Amino acid sequence: MSERSHVVPTPEGEYFESTRFAGLSLIAGLLALVGLGVSLIAAFVWPEQFAYSWLFGFAFCFTICAGCFFWIIVHHAVDAEWSVVVRRQWENIAQSLPLLALFFIPVILFRHHLYEWTNIPPGQDHLLDSKRAYLNFPFFLIRAVVFFSYFTIFAFLFRKISTGQDRDGNPAATLRMRRLAFVALPLFGLSLTFGAWDWLAALDYKWFSTMWGVYIFAGACGSAMSLTVLVMAALRHGGYVRETVTIEHFHIMGKWMLAFTVFWAYIGFSQYMLIWYANIPEETEYFILRNTESWNLLSLLLVVGRFFVPFALLLLRSTKKNVRTLCLVAGWILCMQLLDMYVVVLPELHRTGVHLSLLDIFPVLGIAGTLVFFYLRIVGKTSLFPVRDPRLIESLRIVN
Repeated sequence: MSERSHVVPTPEGEYFESTRFAGLSLIAGLLALVGLGVSLIAAFVWPEQFAYSWLFGFAFCFTICAGCFFWIIVHHAVDAEWSVVVRRQWENIAQSLPLLALFFIPVILFRHHLYEWTNIPPGQDHLLDSKRAYLNFPFFLIRAVVFFSYFTIFAFLFRKISTGQDRDGNPAATLRMRRLAFVALPLFGLSLTFGAWDWLAALDYKWFSTMWGVYIFAGACGSAMSLTVLVMAALRHGGYVRETVTIEHFHIMGKWMLAFTVFWAYIGFSQYMLIWYANIPEETEYFILRNTESWNLLSLLLVVGRFFVPFALLLLRSTKKNVRTLCLVAGWILCMQLLDMYVVVLPELHRTGVHLSLLDIFPVLGIAGTLVFFYLRIVGKTSLFPVRDPRLIESLRIVN
């Protein structure tokens, strides 16, 4: 359990100086332009490969940003102390969700290359006909609009109320955000679950799994916490938040990384075991595809790399209290999240085995580069932590 130390630093707002990191913004912008430019060319020359590569890049970036949004909700819902000093960065990252709504447009435009069910007319597949009340394009589009509207509106509201409290210090804002969190939490579960079904599971309309949404959720939250570690460490390295974000906060974030590493493995194994045991053809096809040919090697790498490696390292208290080592583990988990989304998406295109393509890289560069550029533009507009949050002092004094 957490305790409180007796030393309480005086909280003062810290502001990111964007001009100091103009070079980093330039690099992110250039990577975004190159990635998006090559992706645009690929959309006309190799439309099918582009569609899958784009969905892969989108899924990776969306899961991380959605995971950061989830941590905002949980922070307010449980009235957490420790996360006050890191919450503002979750709010900043979650502001990227409207951009991801724009990046979803190519998925809609190239849906015929991605989703086989969009090309099959009624009456040709009895199984698909039984699902058409759900799997039809107008309803698919409506759901996407609803999901992104939810993420955009609530992410905006949380940050607006939070930054407003920086100015007036009204403790009622904390209560407002708590009430808002109770509304946002169930809606998050529904939006992420159905979004995961619509955009990823529906690549094979015959396949289904009631655990799919939870599987995507586990990966999203663990990778989002890993990104948080990297962001806070980078800010400290730049001379910021050194008196507010302490080793104790990194220790707690390391614990959450460990928790979601185990949770991801638990859900992934449970899903695999139940489908293997039931042995229903519509369910087993997903895993048969990913456990044959060269896809089997990547699946094994995912199991070892996403669970066994970080689990062994994060069990050590010394790992969680060493910022540099924890950053290495966090970076590794993000790489494994990238691999996870690759194994989810690309086998549906290359069913005979792994076919590495340079086009898989550019959508990731384009989308991620844009999000980083946007983050660097907004991070300096407010204090790096909620300077007048009523629980700030408690967060500063946290000890594990």
